[in-house]
Amino acid sequence: MLETSARLLRLLSLLQSRADWSGAELADRLGVGLRTVRRDVGRLRELGYPVDATPGVAGGYRLGVGAALPPLLLDDEEAVAVALSLRTAATGSVAGLEEAALRALAKLRQVLPSRLRHRVSAFEAATVPLAGAAVPGVGADLLTAVAAACRDHRRLRLRYRGRDGASEREVEPHRLVHTPRRWYLLAWDVGRRDWRTFRMDRVEELLGLPGARFTPRTPPEDDAAAYVSRGITTAPYRHRARILFHAPLAAVAPRTSPGAGRLEPVDGERCLFTAGADSLDELAAYVAAKGFDFEVLDPPELAATLRALAARLHRAADHSTEQP
Repeated sequence: MLETSARLLRLLSLLQSRADWSGAELADRLGVGLRTVRRDVGRLRELGYPVDATPGVAGGYRLGVGAALPPLLLDDEEAVAVALSLRTAATGSVAGLEEAALRALAKLRQVLPSRLRHRVSAFEAATVPLAGAAVPGVGADLLTAVAAACRDHRRLRLRYRGRDGASEREVEPHRLVHTPRRWYLLAWDVGRRDWRTFRMDRVEELLGLPGARFTPRTPPEDDAAAYVSRGITTAPYRHRARILFHAPLAAVAPRTSPGAGRLEPVDGERCLFTAGADSLDELAAYVAAKGFDFEVLDPPELAATLRALAARLHRAADHSTEQP
């Protein structure tokens, strides 16, 4: 049986690991009786941890919300995962989070056991960020406010900078969706009475506090990420293309960014790529560079662009000087 202090730490760790526990489950995990569990819960409350209890057969215990953040008890893999995530967040797409992430990482490193500190240090020493084209970041306060509105089903009024300039929009937020470079909000646009995808870096500000609660509408489809992907990869562009790759999805997917187009399996040997572009030349070069045989389903004029590209590449190969 664990000593009292060790048992309290173990109990706190269990309460942090999931939302609800029955008394019997906690007793089994700790190797004690139900009376001891009740006493230990009382001790945690005396130490300032808000443990909520619900009586009855379906009742149990859960760690409530307190005035101060309790210490988090992490196992080895959780601690390493948090440390690496903080390091990644310091160079991520959430503006203003870099300094806070580094401060949190410094605090975590200070208390990591030596065996874990070496694992985190090896990762940091072996990796460097590759800076690409500058992408506007999104403030952490804005993201958390929108996420809370999604959770609580509250309307938002926001100032949004679209293609035709900035305008006020009233929305019923549904989900936040992100790619490695950008954040998007899927929401019902009250004024336009339709679903819309908003780029979060174009939200200039939230106008006022979250509004009235709303009854969630049936989303346009179950997979919010797939819906947003289709919207950002085809809708904003002049040309929409459908390409049939003669290669399995598992082979094509690693060479395709989720922000560039949408991949769907056709069968075990083929997959469908749907994408948009303002330039057929760029679209032809992008598809050809995948390295797989393919055929154009739409638009028909893309075939002529591919023939012109093939001829240009053929001339370049003929005129190139072969190296000995």
